[in-house]
Amino acid sequence: MQTLDFTQNIVLENDRVLLRPLEAEDFDFLLPYSINEPTLWQYSLTPANGPENLEKYIDFALEKREKKDCYPFIVFDKQVQKYAGSTRFYDYQKIHNTVQLGYTWFGSEFWGTRLNQNCKHLMLSYAFDTADMQRLEFRADYNNKRSIEAMMRLGCTKEGVLRSNCVAGDGSRRDSIVLSILKEEWVRNIKKRLEEYIS
Repeated sequence: MQTLDFTQNIVLENDRVLLRPLEAEDFDFLLPYSINEPTLWQYSLTPANGPENLEKYIDFALEKREKKDCYPFIVFDKQVQKYAGSTRFYDYQKIHNTVQLGYTWFGSEFWGTRLNQNCKHLMLSYAFDTADMQRLEFRADYNNKRSIEAMMRLGCTKEGVLRSNCVAGDGSRRDSIVLSILKEEWVRNIKKRLEEYIS
């Protein structure tokens, strides 16, 4: 049985999008979003607004990858030949065959373009079909209705709300909603439905 291996060079790709490992040199590709789109970081636990915060954001992601705690990607939209944002696997629990998928953000010009669905299809396929994960978990700020709606459209199941479980980017306490997809749900209908949507 295969598992997730964060020591590998993981590259995920289809006709629309390329996900490759995030590197320090990607700072310049992501900087325009960091400077010009402050609303992207409204609900982020680790905001990347401004050059200094973006540098910290990337450094932290790479540090966690070195510890095999996460695997961050930079997202390239092949349709418009432009870097669009970032996403990652994190909180991998090898003994339980579970992982979280998150830290996902795209510049606003990519919203509503099916880029997110293409990314999720690649990541879900890799996690369930290649690495044999049994559960993928998603979390979001309970007030981030747009993100929650996007996860529900993927086929996620709402599991509950963790009250005041962490500190938000602005220093306040936040409630986090927990959603998930199980492998049997992926195999039964979510995979086919998502493939039909992005085709």
